Amino acid sequence: MKPFTSPVVNIKKLDHYFGQGDLRKQILFNIHLKIHPGEIVLMMGPSGSGKTTLLTLIGALRSPQNGSIEVLGNQLCDAPTERLVSVRRQIGYIFQGHNLLHSLTARQNVQMSLQLHADSLTDKELSERTATMLEAVGLGDRIDYYPEKLSGGQKQRVAIARALVSHPQLILADEPTAALDSKSGRDIVEIMQHLAKEQQTAILLVTHDHRILDVGDRIVRMEDGRLMRAEAIAALP
Repeated sequence: MKPFTSPVVNIKKLDHYFGQGDLRKQILFNIHLKIHPGEIVLMMGPSGSGKTTLLTLIGALRSPQNGSIEVLGNQLCDAPTERLVSVRRQIGYIFQGHNLLHSLTARQNVQMSLQLHADSLTDKELSERTATMLEAVGLGDRIDYYPEKLSGGQKQRVAIARALVSHPQLILADEPTAALDSKSGRDIVEIMQHLAKEQQTAILLVTHDHRILDVGDRIVRMEDGRLMRAEAIAALP
């Protein structure tokens, strides 16, 4: 895949609402945000501030209502379903719930994602890349385990491997280290950091974990549906 040179995410004057009529409530207010290739942006803020809503809009999992939101060069506002689906296929998602298919092993869950993104690979290449990624997240001895035989943290690591294995140009991560101990969490974000720098992958990572702030290039904060001033990591105490 050809490297992306323009901003991977470019949002201008984005508003978003939930509900209809008298129950309509504004959730996001005048959001402006750019994320460039190879950049890791950490998003922080209290629960209910709109972080996950913004993440799902960027990920083409919801249809934006007002403003402009371009992802990988695609305008998502008023976009047809086919365009939204196409954009989703180019993004790696890591959400709080692992969302694994329980009828598939760890290997099969990860390999299924790779097959969607890299249909030109041989069966041997699919198998080798899948095994390498599962080993990288510390599950080399659990490759053929079903989710019911894995702990919560191990399931989350499978989900992370699934998101990273195709080397997407954009990764959206919602609390990816929440179910992991400090060492596992550090290992995961360092893998993501390596991917960002080596593959020029852009990463937007929602987190409350202050132990991983050093992996980011900057922090943006959400408060009451508004994106506050960005902070450079080097400027933090």
